[in-house]
Amino acid sequence: MGKLHFLYATLLVILIGIVIVPIASIQVNKYIYKNRVTTYLIEEKGYKKEDFESIEGKWGFKFPAYYAIVTFKNETNVEYIYFAHDNDVFKFNYKITDEGQNAGMKRKT
Repeated sequence: MGKLHFLYATLLVILIGIVIVPIASIQVNKYIYKNRVTTYLIEEKGYKKEDFESIEGKWGFKFPAYYAIVTFKNETNVEYIYFAHDNDVFKFNYKITDEGQNAGMKRKT
């Protein structure tokens, strides 16, 4: 009976590791990207923390897998998407929120 309990415990630890490690890795990388983009915007672009409505690290299935969405207090209807690669940070794209579209905002072409 002792070997069976050991086997179950081992399988449980392996199963937990298979589930928890990837989830933890995603959360850590989202945090890292958020901080890299925040640092870039403050130190390189001259923004202040007060300028941001929010900065959120994201993970997705598309390329890039990790990115950050930045919303500025003076443009709450626009979400800027930043991508950090190696030592560089890029403004990748932007999106007008549903609220902005409902208010008549349109994307520049």
